[in-house]
Amino acid sequence: VQLQASGGGLVQPGGSLRLSCAASGSIFRINAMAWYRQAPGKQRDLVAIINSAGSTHYADSMKGRFTISRDNVKNTVYLQMNSLKPEDTAVYYCNADVINFGDGLRSRNYWGQGTEVTVSS
Repeated sequence: VQLQASGGGLVQPGGSLRLSCAASGSIFRINAMAWYRQAPGKQRDLVAIINSAGSTHYADSMKGRFTISRDNVKNTVYLQMNSLKPEDTAVYYCNADVINFGDGLRSRNYWGQGTEVTVSS
């Protein structure tokens, strides 16, 4: 399974970006999908997570500004980021808990390659 993230870039404070992450491979089902971020010199932290039924959870600092969603047909998770701040600058990673064909009910966890978001004037 591969996760391909895209959509990062340079944006001014107050601007918006939409990240996408598409999963491909021998996928039977995807359970939770999530976005994490890692700022320079800091640990990787959870941004938001969405389960297969569409229930979501956000880190406190993202509530009201970020929206996570998914398309289960396309095996894709999105992160709409509004009102961006300089402190949102980081590499954003997608993560997915996947059940592959032939694995029964056992899930495996996968990471995407990261997409860089820079918020600066």
